[in-house]
Amino acid sequence: VGTMSFLTRARGLLRIRNQLVRECLAELLSTFVLIIITLSSSAQKVTSFETKGDLFTTYLAGALAVMVGIYIGGGISGAHMNPAFSLAMCLVEQFPWWKLPIFAVVQTLGSFISAGAVYLLYYDAIWYYSNGTLTVSGPRETASIFATYPADYVSIGNGFLDQVIGTGVVILGVMGIMDTRNKGVPKGMEPPIVALLILSVGCSMAANCGCPLNPARDIGPRLFTYVAGWGPEVFR
Repeated sequence: VGTMSFLTRARGLLRIRNQLVRECLAELLSTFVLIIITLSSSAQKVTSFETKGDLFTTYLAGALAVMVGIYIGGGISGAHMNPAFSLAMCLVEQFPWWKLPIFAVVQTLGSFISAGAVYLLYYDAIWYYSNGTLTVSGPRETASIFATYPADYVSIGNGFLDQVIGTGVVILGVMGIMDTRNKGVPKGMEPPIVALLILSVGCSMAANCGCPLNPARDIGPRLFTYVAGWGPEVFR
């Protein structure tokens, strides 16, 4: 009884009543979970020389991570986890414009923190695999664990178009799933349906640029690699 009473008092003291703060924390946590699972699947694939993962497992992990993120923050912030999706919600007047920069910063911060967590989780594996040198290119590069890099043959224009189309397909699909006037899905089943959408895009539109589909997913971890030792080449 005493323990329950203490927990009740603690919950009362720690309860956050400010709605914006609640939404930001939910967005931070859902984005953190999304990116830590996504990057960890990539780290497992790369550092094990693809003996404990391959491209499909990374696409599957990323898709399921979206599902988990939506279940974590969907009821509080909407679990956007993506500045592009937040922008789309603003354009259709389902999200206030003044919140867009706040959410974008929080999402990027969550991705940055996730990259740091993955670096700690796979610290020994990364340094063993890379032979003690953190590089962006070459046979033992490890920067692609964290951020996405285009194939050598992809031009800037083609890369830009690749991401516009891929992200557009995702947003169009999500909005169709969310539209209550549409055929719809059973209530509570939206996250796994969105995960299947993400998986289908990953399996079909990842060859050019690695399928980030999310500015925060790429910029946050890329900034982390810049400060963690990979250097300015991560932006080239």
